[in-house]
Amino acid sequence: MDALFFNELLWGLGAALAGGIIFSGIGLISGTDETATIAPLTLLIILLGFPPVAVFAWFIAAAVSKHMTHAIPTALMGVPGDTMAVPMLQDASVLRRLGVPHIALRKMISGSIIAAFVALPISVGFASLLAPYAEAVKSWAPIIFTVAAVIIAYTSNGRWASIFVLIPFAFLMQGLNKMAIAALGKSVFISIFLGIAIGPMFADLVTLLSPVSRHLLLRSQPREFWLAPELKSWKGYFPNPLHVLTGEQKLYTAAAAAIASLTFTFSPVGMTVMAGEIISSRVKSLYQRLTTSLAAMNGVTEATYIAETVIPLMAFGIPLSPMALGPAAPLFNAPPVFTSQPVHNLHNLLAPYQFLLYGFIGVMVASLVAYPFSMNYARKASVWVLQKVSQEAIISMFTGLIIVLSYYEAGVVGIAISITIAILGGILNRYFGIHTGVQYMTYYASGYLVLTLFGIK
Repeated sequence: MDALFFNELLWGLGAALAGGIIFSGIGLISGTDETATIAPLTLLIILLGFPPVAVFAWFIAAAVSKHMTHAIPTALMGVPGDTMAVPMLQDASVLRRLGVPHIALRKMISGSIIAAFVALPISVGFASLLAPYAEAVKSWAPIIFTVAAVIIAYTSNGRWASIFVLIPFAFLMQGLNKMAIAALGKSVFISIFLGIAIGPMFADLVTLLSPVSRHLLLRSQPREFWLAPELKSWKGYFPNPLHVLTGEQKLYTAAAAAIASLTFTFSPVGMTVMAGEIISSRVKSLYQRLTTSLAAMNGVTEATYIAETVIPLMAFGIPLSPMALGPAAPLFNAPPVFTSQPVHNLHNLLAPYQFLLYGFIGVMVASLVAYPFSMNYARKASVWVLQKVSQEAIISMFTGLIIVLSYYEAGVVGIAISITIAILGGILNRYFGIHTGVQYMTYYASGYLVLTLFGIK
């Protein structure tokens, strides 16, 4: 075995193991947004100098692990593990009232692991088919970003409000960037990106600081959770996911994952909701309908996260999907290491076989770490998190990390830009439905919009 290949393999395995372990734990904590957690830590390992193969394996393992363990608070406690878990709350709630939340959990994470292994090869294959058109896509990138910003804004919860703020928000982004250039002699990316990522957290913070709005978040008593007893129906530590799902459930999950892998420009949440609705209309028995839709929907969360990262990254090198604009954004842009204009990122640095190989390493390691952990210790882990882990401490930890990264890029100016974007972007997100995907796409389109409309370079 070639020494260089062996060294890369060790880096990939090590990074995937770290990502799998860290995000198996983070997924247990309800409300930990993917963009605010996966993106900053991915950015950190890129800036620390991890090899490209290790960065990719880390990211895939992190995403797959989080979307397995996010099922634990969703199924057992009735609170979403993250944004992608929200569409599954209703079906999981019904099964919890029927007294079988542990069954819901097993179906969800088993669907997740099957979908991950289906989505990766399809994504790599589809990206290979699109790659010949990469140069044409890159040349039209500013216009594509602008059109995509309008489409994503229109399909968001905010709709007309999202469209209305496109130009003002783009103007603000470019204005802050010009201030950074005036102060430091260079533009900033990391500070703006991270500001958008932590926006919802800062919106809550500002809400609590104001006597006028504090009542929106205050609670009169601690929230109570009722956890079902743990029931184990398999021998050993590693259950077989193919035995957990019925033949029909495996078929629906694999089909949903395959279709979701091809629709890489669509909203992951939208694809998850659509998969649940289609399957619910086809399965008649209440119990079978709920468990099948949950398995397929959680599978779709995995498939969309893998496909929406791999396809634009491998085929084009520019972020052309909601996922690529959020949690996966550092894989495209992490100055000075990675950039998308001009393209210098994993698109140039990894060969197609490396996307497949190290993607499989990430999926496999996540499966070996997160899947048996979720199946065997879900209840104990949930109790420990509820009793011992402060969500405020987790938010503070990531806020601190973001401040460090912003300071690394642009000093105090970088921190000021991050906080400014976080406050405004968070309020737009929380209260007007203008989610982070709209804000990221607006940022990528902002240079073209400001130049075209105002003539400002």
